[in-house]
Amino acid sequence: MTAEAVSTDMPEKPPLLPDWVFPPPGGFVAEDLDRIPDLPAHTELLDGSLVFVSPQASFHMRAISLIEENLRRQAPKDVRVRREMSVVLGSSQRPEPDLCVINTEADQDDQQTFFWARDVHLIIEVVSPESEVRDRRRKPQLYAEAGITHFWLVERANKRPAVHVYELDEATGAYAVTGIHHDRLKLSVPFAIDIDLTEIDRL
Repeated sequence: MTAEAVSTDMPEKPPLLPDWVFPPPGGFVAEDLDRIPDLPAHTELLDGSLVFVSPQASFHMRAISLIEENLRRQAPKDVRVRREMSVVLGSSQRPEPDLCVINTEADQDDQQTFFWARDVHLIIEVVSPESEVRDRRRKPQLYAEAGITHFWLVERANKRPAVHVYELDEATGAYAVTGIHHDRLKLSVPFAIDIDLTEIDRL
């Protein structure tokens, strides 16, 4: 066997892994998402661990767009609708909900990368197959613990959105479901909202 053949058959060295693959003692903290270079887009922090997002499916994208467009049109002047911005809930918790409604004054800087939980009125998560447990269980727990009053969980039902609406029960500190909406979402809180969910068929 020639030297050339030997070098061709030798396995390649594995690529060096970035430092952020290995969490520090105690896990990552919220500020790390702004410090770590070359993190994948839309990386979240849950319980001190980095969570990476899978490619977005068509239903997920269209459901977000439908709700976002209607909320922006119907929202009062003292709030703003923001898409895919992370929210700091605590030192080791910085999820990135699909949509959130914030106080207008919380949007202070074109370069800001997150909002504080105290400035958030409503969080909306559209369930994805790869994040079902996080969207349905862990994230609602964290949002409730942070005192965010309103939470919507959007599921896919017969190719259309089914919006599960929750409100924080101050007595228990947990969310209580106030309704499940299929064809039409009509609410009076956190402001007057009326969305024709069947419009997703046209997107």
